[in-house]
Amino acid sequence: MQTVAFTPRLDFDRKLIASLPATGPRYTSYPTADRFHQQFGESEYLDTLHRSLAGADTPVSLYLHIPFCTTICYYCGCNKIITKDKSRADAYLDYLEREFALLAPHLGGKHPLAQLHFGGGTPTFLSDEQLERVFGMIRRHFALVSEGEYSIEIDPRKVSRESVHKLGKLGFNRMSVGIQDFDPKVQAAVNRIQSLDETRTVIDAAREAGFKSVSVDLIYGLPHQSRDSIKPTLDTVLSLDPDRIALYHYAHLPHVFKPQRRIDTAVVPDSEEKLDILQYAVRLLDERGYVFIGMDHFAKPDDELAIALREGRLQRNFQGYSTHADCDLVAVGVSSIGKVGDTYSQNEKDLSRYYAAIDAGHLPVLRGYRLNRDDVLRRRLIQDLMCRFALDFADYESEAGAPFANYFATELDDLRGLAKLGLLNMDDKGLRVSAKGRFLIRNIAMVFDYHLRHKETAAKYSQTV
Repeated sequence: MQTVAFTPRLDFDRKLIASLPATGPRYTSYPTADRFHQQFGESEYLDTLHRSLAGADTPVSLYLHIPFCTTICYYCGCNKIITKDKSRADAYLDYLEREFALLAPHLGGKHPLAQLHFGGGTPTFLSDEQLERVFGMIRRHFALVSEGEYSIEIDPRKVSRESVHKLGKLGFNRMSVGIQDFDPKVQAAVNRIQSLDETRTVIDAAREAGFKSVSVDLIYGLPHQSRDSIKPTLDTVLSLDPDRIALYHYAHLPHVFKPQRRIDTAVVPDSEEKLDILQYAVRLLDERGYVFIGMDHFAKPDDELAIALREGRLQRNFQGYSTHADCDLVAVGVSSIGKVGDTYSQNEKDLSRYYAAIDAGHLPVLRGYRLNRDDVLRRRLIQDLMCRFALDFADYESEAGAPFANYFATELDDLRGLAKLGLLNMDDKGLRVSAKGRFLIRNIAMVFDYHLRHKETAAKYSQTV
């Protein structure tokens, strides 16, 4: 029996959220990336490819990382290289082409491409001609399909209407548009000056070009933000009528991310102010008809993510919520992370080491992880929690080889405590996350994280709300 999700009205319990201060993983994978290790390398990855991708008719997903940005946004913690030298991208594409060539003999043929995502950095750092070159590589090794989901992250400051139309002709049909905040004072504080006109131009062009979905990214908790200051930004964003809205929490960790040291900590809103901002934003988006997908994502009711949520088909991978996350994910480019079979793998994070591995004729695998039987079980369970907000205990007993209550006895004790707080309702057969608990879904998922419970990590997780 597959538990089907439900979509209740939102219940933002400010007091409950404030009572549970915690940091934790975002669960784009389980186990999380901080558990990857360098004992998993190229040979282990090749073995996995041969075992999992033997049949060329199997649909796959592809992630491609473009690390370059022309300017630095002070809040950003992504793997990136700041440069205005476009020739560096030409060199990088040479190595991407060579990485594809090294991969090709191990892919088992030209697989249908169910999902494609260009991330960064700034993917649109590439010129139209460079993007066309990359798509040529992709088409040589994968078969694009009419129902595929092909997305790219866009910086509106660097993209013209004509370029958006060219992206559509290449094959892209979904885009994520970075905004963060339209307030000039906030923009100056984080070194990201972006006008409404250039943002609107990109979104309008995407619709003209036939893009199926336009998502916008916002961040709350940036310097100088307040509940009052965010209102004009939200009103402006809603006037752009995006299909999806991502509302991310800014984690101010200047000791971890060097660019954040340029932000004046004194003007970063405190926890109470950030909750004020979030509460206002959540209620406004709910009033305007957006469906709360999970964590920090909202979508129109007719968007494919909202439909997948209602039908119990929603999934999650390294790019966030998806309808294709069950596919094996092949990743290329510096620092990119893939998921094939029962393994995860990550490429070299340092560009020179990435180049050196390819120069030596090796796939640039830095580290990875092979899931054991318990990991696979918990991965499925955590994904069901994150995407369907409910568990039917009987669904996991065959895989566990024991009654749910026996296998997860410790976890059930913790869940009873969360049930008393109103985060979920539970009986002997299963659990259902409450409307208020959906905002704290990471806290609930963490209960089933064996590694978090039993193994130390040096990772710095973000706040769960």
